[in-house]
Amino acid sequence: MTPLLSLAEILETVRVVSLPLARRFRGVTVREAALFEGPEGWGEFSPFLEYGPAEAASWLAAAIDFAAAPQPAAHRDRIPVNATMPAVDAADVPAVLARYDGCRTVKVKVAERGQALADDVARVAAVREAVGPEGRVRIDANGGWNVDEAERALHALAPYDLEYVEQPCGSVAELAEIRERLADWAIPVAADESVRKAEDPVAVARAGAADIVVVKAQPLGGARRALDIVERAGLTAVVSSALDTSVGLAQGAHLAAALPALPHDCGLGTASLLAADVTADPLRAEAGSVPVRRVEPDPALLNDHAASADREEWWRGRIAQAYAVLAG
Repeated sequence: MTPLLSLAEILETVRVVSLPLARRFRGVTVREAALFEGPEGWGEFSPFLEYGPAEAASWLAAAIDFAAAPQPAAHRDRIPVNATMPAVDAADVPAVLARYDGCRTVKVKVAERGQALADDVARVAAVREAVGPEGRVRIDANGGWNVDEAERALHALAPYDLEYVEQPCGSVAELAEIRERLADWAIPVAADESVRKAEDPVAVARAGAADIVVVKAQPLGGARRALDIVERAGLTAVVSSALDTSVGLAQGAHLAAALPALPHDCGLGTASLLAADVTADPLRAEAGSVPVRRVEPDPALLNDHAASADREEWWRGRIAQAYAVLAG
């Protein structure tokens, strides 16, 4: 399939930024992203640095689609979002939550390398205390546990009334097993990596390995492909993000707006994890939600946070490699 923009058109407007994070998040302290403009507005290409051209190609397809094509029809104009809690000390929980205005749901990172289960329990307990009994607490292990570790951890964390556990284990088979073990606990299982990094993103649904699918616009190739995956999976969906700038979060908001049903708060409030953004009006939570709108970067902020010349050249080369995969 021929992409909607030529490589030359992308490279003509591309700007590469390097944005500091407010707090370390999964080992990352600086987020790099490439932004470019198309007929419909700006798109974002920001696959993580370790991803090769084949995996990055889906991210580029999504950026091109958002920049060059009208997005699917919207069912809502605001998206309720959750706060995201990095693997911080329990004492730091209130300061992190203060960056999220009015969020009733918190996703807590657990199973961090170098930390113990006691750290996870303390962090989740602090979040539950902060949000009170009416708040929602979900946890995300990013596939960091095996089945036995997940069962032990969830026994310890269940008293804090979990909304669901996201990707407790790495493989679809492990997710199916831990979901079976959780059957009497009423803790739903959500699949993220088993959707966005899988050759067959609906295999997790066919295997009965998840109650919820987590979909992200960039890794899945854009809103239309993500919507197709949700429809074929036949499961409840939560839209999330991958440390995007506000440009990328805007694409996620358009995806969430296009879903027929949206029973869970979405992971689209992560601009609050950034210490800087590409716009003076970032897509941050206000009264617990974000608007569905496009974001145009501010030229001054693009200049202020421009990546070094060698990093810009690296990203331009990366775009060319991913584009070759799409065009080929």
